[in-house]
Amino acid sequence: MMSLGTQAKLPVIDFSNPNLKPGSLEWDLVKFQVRAALEEYGCFDASLDQVAELRNAVFGAMEEMFDLPLETKKLYVSDKLFRGYFGSPSGLLESMTIDEAQSAENIEQHLTTTLWPHGNISFGKTLVSFTEMASRLEKTIRRMILEIFGVEKYLDELINSTNYLLKLMKNKGPQCSEPTPNMVTLLYQNEVDGLEIQKKSDGEWINVTPSPDSFVVMIGESLGVWLNGGLSATYHRAVVKGSKARYSVGLFATPRGGYRVKAPEQLVDDKSPMLFKPFDYEEFLGFYLAQVIRGGTRPDLKGYCGA
Repeated sequence: MMSLGTQAKLPVIDFSNPNLKPGSLEWDLVKFQVRAALEEYGCFDASLDQVAELRNAVFGAMEEMFDLPLETKKLYVSDKLFRGYFGSPSGLLESMTIDEAQSAENIEQHLTTTLWPHGNISFGKTLVSFTEMASRLEKTIRRMILEIFGVEKYLDELINSTNYLLKLMKNKGPQCSEPTPNMVTLLYQNEVDGLEIQKKSDGEWINVTPSPDSFVVMIGESLGVWLNGGLSATYHRAVVKGSKARYSVGLFATPRGGYRVKAPEQLVDDKSPMLFKPFDYEEFLGFYLAQVIRGGTRPDLKGYCGA
């Protein structure tokens, strides 16, 4: 029987301060909190006052979208793996994943006009505003992480090789626990409980209470590989109870296809040999899908590229 998470809380770190600039005292204090949270929990709540202003619009837009006829939702497709519309056979999970979400055109044109041929301006503008806000926060957090490991000189390379996926989710049932293969995930939830995180320090599962003004920040396997094992990916699961649907939206920072994810030379030496072979994110997704189709065990990224 699946054990339920405890009521322990994730650390809450405030990113709302307008004086939060690299090199400032405020920056260093928040960076210290990020380091402590990742060491013990492997994740944290990033508080950002501005996101609460978009809350009703974001989840209103999602409900409007998922209420569309199934035939309409299925029109949104992609030639890339794990993008477009997905509906589980059980009907408990639906998702819509937008590729290259950092481009407003991919939301306002490709997604919106596919679902609403006559247009839906408010839907597109809401998701674009949310994505811009979340991606700015993600870049701030990733810069802090690179500074913690002393490899901030690679920030531009890492950001320029990033593709943002925006995933809109409606969930009515439990999901298996697993990490994500991306770099960093920012998850924003409606008021329905269900998300549980496995604490890094002792493996305890803890409930994550949704907050209107914060994102749950989770580390993905790709960042752990790039840091040569310096961070562990966050294990999470959904345990939804009751009849009310849980809506959540995730911004996934993923490596672009064609970019070889490889640990910087500063993180590799005789005492810390390279733990993982360089890999291409899109190639891994293809391998993952092939394994699932064959009925094999779902592969994790570290097993795929372990040196």
